[in-house]
Amino acid sequence: MESQLAVAFAHVANSLNLPWVWVAAGGLLLIALVGQWIIGALFRRLHRFAEQSEQQWDDAFVLALISPAKLAWWLLLLTLLFALLPALASVRALALTALHASLVLLVPWFLHRLIANVEEQVIVAKFSDGASVDKATVRSTARLLRVALWLITALMLLQTLGVSVSGLLAFGGIGGIAVGFAAKDLLANFFGGLGIYMDRPFTIGDWVRSPDRSLEGTVEEIGWRVTQIRTFDKRPIYVPNAVFSQIIIENPSRMQNRRIYEKFGLRYGDSRSLRPVIDAIRDMVNKHPDIDTRQTIIVNFESFGGSSLDCFLYCFTRTTNWVEYHDVKQDVLINVLEIVHAQGADIAFPTRTLHMQDPAGTDSP
Repeated sequence: MESQLAVAFAHVANSLNLPWVWVAAGGLLLIALVGQWIIGALFRRLHRFAEQSEQQWDDAFVLALISPAKLAWWLLLLTLLFALLPALASVRALALTALHASLVLLVPWFLHRLIANVEEQVIVAKFSDGASVDKATVRSTARLLRVALWLITALMLLQTLGVSVSGLLAFGGIGGIAVGFAAKDLLANFFGGLGIYMDRPFTIGDWVRSPDRSLEGTVEEIGWRVTQIRTFDKRPIYVPNAVFSQIIIENPSRMQNRRIYEKFGLRYGDSRSLRPVIDAIRDMVNKHPDIDTRQTIIVNFESFGGSSLDCFLYCFTRTTNWVEYHDVKQDVLINVLEIVHAQGADIAFPTRTLHMQDPAGTDSP
């Protein structure tokens, strides 16, 4: 191809009576501009086709390929320029090495752009479909892929430039052991953060607590070393990620219901009203619009207390919102009180009966 271009440029130069160097440079520039226009038109058409398809991955692929393809075209023509022009012979070897290294970088650059586009497509597509997506996990996974990509690219580039990669890898293995001992806490936190991203026990915005530690609040940020939690009194807590692999974490944000478990007692003098009260309360709970009837519902007489007939109410609300839950609980308890009063009974309170002995020797209350 180079010889054919050289012959063509020489023929044009002889015809126009111009220096061959000018004709070669001008011809390559014209070819570059025409090729740039063709590549742009081709990718615009491909992008229109990708937008019309139902799949989102083809959009990410086309958008990631546009800029690397245009740069590859210019690098190819620069390679031809250094190969054709004798005036550049002194720097040809160095320039060709640099161009080859640039060509090596094109593929990882394309993959880097593809990862970024797919990352955005996943997040946007999930939100548009109404599905849940953990943005922190998606972004951290994409970040790990990009880091691994450029580490591999750096090794390939060093190999292209003539640097022995095997010796570097051997030195890196020995150095890695030393660094591992020196920075074991840092590595423990790093892998703890990686475990959070992979297992997803919680994500940003979740309410978490630990029964093992004095730890409770809302997750604000998950870093590679520490996780920031905002307590309910608005104080920030910075927890090393390694801690989460050693403690029990409870995530109340993912609860499906909130429980109402209340005990109440009737007076012993209202024993005849006990069954009607229990039945009426059970019927009220089953018909309450904010109580989840798919869950366990129990309204029962439990035991004979010291000064009351002890009963209990056990059910679950549909909402998990803290404020709404207390509104529902208040409504249920007020209904319980109204039912008790409607049956002519009342809630018991601690009482004590004292029997006094009269002088005649008979007991009297």
